[in-house]
Amino acid sequence: MTEHLDWVDRYIAGEQRLVWHELRQLGSRVREPAFAPQAQAVCDEMARRARSNIETLVTRLREQGYRFHENNDDQTPTEPYTPPGPQAEEQVHWLEQRLGLLPMVLSSWIRIVGDVWLVGTHPQWPSSAAADPLVLELEGSRYPDSDIREYFAEEIETWKEDQDEPFLLPVAPDHFHKDNVSGGGPYGIILPDASADAHFVGQVGMPLVSYLNWAFQHGGFPRPTGDQAQWHVIRQLTKGLHRL
Repeated sequence: MTEHLDWVDRYIAGEQRLVWHELRQLGSRVREPAFAPQAQAVCDEMARRARSNIETLVTRLREQGYRFHENNDDQTPTEPYTPPGPQAEEQVHWLEQRLGLLPMVLSSWIRIVGDVWLVGTHPQWPSSAAADPLVLELEGSRYPDSDIREYFAEEIETWKEDQDEPFLLPVAPDHFHKDNVSGGGPYGIILPDASADAHFVGQVGMPLVSYLNWAFQHGGFPRPTGDQAQWHVIRQLTKGLHRL
């Protein structure tokens, strides 16, 4: 593959889909010295675009009167986005020490993006939580009074007792729990994984970047029900968002 040295330039120029295809085709070979620097640079650029999209969505939702809250009966107000804290790089190493290599996009997300929680209620769209709002919590910056590592450590210990299946790092409640309804297990990411992109397991399994693009294409709500008011909101939210 002779074009890998142009991955970043091609990605920025608009060839995102083809660049991701090439990176995924490499699998764990993406870690080889000939590929790794450019591949990680693409993942970092993806994360910067995702962060910009999240900041834009939070601003637009607030302007529309959206209330960000927890998925509980009291609908406790909460911050929807917190950038990475000083422990972000350490968080990457902590996970790798316990699970092996992380996908490059996961490392980029933890270091550059932080945590996002778009659960809430829209004045024009009261059932917005049912549309599976984007949630991705890996770095723990949204919980300053607790340590997300304790939660991850418990999940890892439980998995070690019965390793019949790959470890699924929990990163978000499922769409039922986001709507404060009992449902299935959390969404997660399969680890370890030495690839560039991660494998995200939600309603279906797909590459993490594909899931994020799907979410941003729907204004952060990837399960719209087709309600007319809903689509009006989504059209306003999606204008000018970056493709990852």
